[in-house]
Amino acid sequence: MNKAELRSIDAIFRPQSIAVIGASRKRYQIGHEIVRNLVLGGFTGRVYPVNPKADVVHSMHCYPKVSAIPDAVDLAVITVPAPLVLAAAKDCARKGVKALIVITAGFAEVGGEGSKRQEDLMKVCRKAGMRVVGPNCMGVVNTDPAFAMNASFAASTPSAGGAAFLSQSGALGEAILADARQLGLGVSMFASVGNRADVAPSDLLDYWAEDPRCQQILMYLEAFGAPERFIATARRVSRQKPILVVKSGRSARGAEAAISHTGSLAGSEAAVDSLLNQCGVLRLNSMADLFALASAAQTGKFPKGPRVGIVTNAGGPAILATDACFAQGLEVGDLQPASARKLKRFLPPEASVANPVDLIASGNAQSYDKALDVVLADDHVDMVLAIFVSPVMIDSAEVARVFVKHAEQSDKPLVACLLGKSQGEDAAEILAQGGVPNYRFPEFAAQALAGLHQLQQLHQRPELPLPKFRVKRAQARRVIEGALADGRNLLQGQELQELFTAYGIPMVPSKVVSNRDEALQAARKLGFPLVMKVEAEDVVHKSDRGGVLVDIRDREGLLDAYDQLEDTFRRECPQMKILMQSMRSEGIETFFGAATDPQFGRMLAFGLGGVHVEVFKDVLFRLHPLDPTDAREMVEGVRAKALFRGARGKPPVDEEQLVDTLLRLSRLLTDNPEIAEFDLNPYLAAWVSKESCVLDARVRLGTH
Repeated sequence: MNKAELRSIDAIFRPQSIAVIGASRKRYQIGHEIVRNLVLGGFTGRVYPVNPKADVVHSMHCYPKVSAIPDAVDLAVITVPAPLVLAAAKDCARKGVKALIVITAGFAEVGGEGSKRQEDLMKVCRKAGMRVVGPNCMGVVNTDPAFAMNASFAASTPSAGGAAFLSQSGALGEAILADARQLGLGVSMFASVGNRADVAPSDLLDYWAEDPRCQQILMYLEAFGAPERFIATARRVSRQKPILVVKSGRSARGAEAAISHTGSLAGSEAAVDSLLNQCGVLRLNSMADLFALASAAQTGKFPKGPRVGIVTNAGGPAILATDACFAQGLEVGDLQPASARKLKRFLPPEASVANPVDLIASGNAQSYDKALDVVLADDHVDMVLAIFVSPVMIDSAEVARVFVKHAEQSDKPLVACLLGKSQGEDAAEILAQGGVPNYRFPEFAAQALAGLHQLQQLHQRPELPLPKFRVKRAQARRVIEGALADGRNLLQGQELQELFTAYGIPMVPSKVVSNRDEALQAARKLGFPLVMKVEAEDVVHKSDRGGVLVDIRDREGLLDAYDQLEDTFRRECPQMKILMQSMRSEGIETFFGAATDPQFGRMLAFGLGGVHVEVFKDVLFRLHPLDPTDAREMVEGVRAKALFRGARGKPPVDEEQLVDTLLRLSRLLTDNPEIAEFDLNPYLAAWVSKESCVLDARVRLGTH
């Protein structure tokens, strides 16, 4: 977004004057509540109620229309019924209003006439250069004291802070603002974007990236709108500020129509997670998870590694915390020997100086103070969880003040978990005032710490240059253009060989044959053992149909296999041929794929392969094009990666070769935009890397 576009959004969040069209004298009407929120919230600019049927609203002169206002108007908030919105927008255009917030529903979200109404509205606004939030939204908030603007009908005004928040749902927006205030999460700006007719999530990412008051960006999204723009923007902005997203409302993929395993897996939860992570966005499962992590992230402190130090006065919660940390991928390792010696000097003999450090029930503010000094200073600790179960004889408030002191003094994240009711409310309030995240249970605290670690990893993702490959692009173009000229969108045997070998992807030695004599000749060249596969455009998942016969070891077995495939498929597929391949099995079956997703565009996939790829779904996705970091994360991110590094006496496979293959496939997609979908399954990652190769492939051409 250029500077002029950024400045255009200033009219939404930093207006000097606001007109509320549809201002009402009746309490609890939306137009009434918006004027009320502006006035009681202390908006520093001018507010102009607009209602042709009222002379005064909130003790202020009311105007019949915006063009009757004698002064300039930066922003208009429209709350009138849907059929009246277009006329109001035209009046704003004549007045020179810079931006609109259209609260009114009844536009594209209802389809039909509503969609036409939204198109007409946007024609007027684009011609006049007016930016638009909505329609069908709740409004916007800016807590900056220089503006103090609550141009929404929310019942709660959030406390000022560093979280910029976008909600696609207006109803959820109300809950967001209320919960943020209750949890002590400070908000810098809030926007309910509704139908996103103009101002979209990517616009606000750019805008908030430039605002020093916005320290983290939180989003509830149901759809991305323009996903390519969102992801490109998020990738850039996430290097400056954390972006946390709750994403819902995924559309059906129609997996049954896909010709590839990639196509049927691409719309999965794992795919969305992977794609968001690729652009530096951390996806949370729920609003509760988002608030929990945002509370920890608002301190601006992130761990350098995954190691957690736990200080507690009760063993049970410490065990729960330890288990939760390991479950979240964190480490609870030993403290340095010097730290243990320091702890022994002041703790009673019954206390534990290992990690978790257990001060036992007699642990008071003084012992917590000394223990946190030691643990936070330990080089084996990247972040700290301080647990306190409040017994009657210990002053909980004093313990809370110790937590606040160390949280302020240390550059390592510190979160608290207060358990028990004795004096607990006072202690919790002290933590809230001191900006120390406090969690009801140890598991929630561990989850927040894991989120901080993930955010730090996303922020530190290296951007590496793309490698240069020598490829035979002309050879690949001949294959693709030839298939399209024949009116085919599925590539066939020899075409697949030529396409992938042009980009340095090794293919198993193969030969397509049409009769028994050709099969015998091919066997002499390829050697036994062999694999035989039916080759027909209508037979996609061959193994599911009995179209793959393996471990053929002699002439008699070859002829029997040939006849079996003929008997099974010839009547259904008169033009069938048979693909003969050398049999390879010494290695791990992996999977490479590409598909075109309706939300994200083309993406690549990698995972554990073979016939069970859709059963285990141990597959990671990344948007095309890949960079070296993307490719390495895909190879290292599969759950079965231990197999790649040698398991049960097997040698490791060449992981660098797998990374290289992903990057070559990404280059293949770049050079050949007609490729909509492909599967290399299985790709044998051989124990001896020079024998690695594609055992089966399919490619679909098309538009996307």
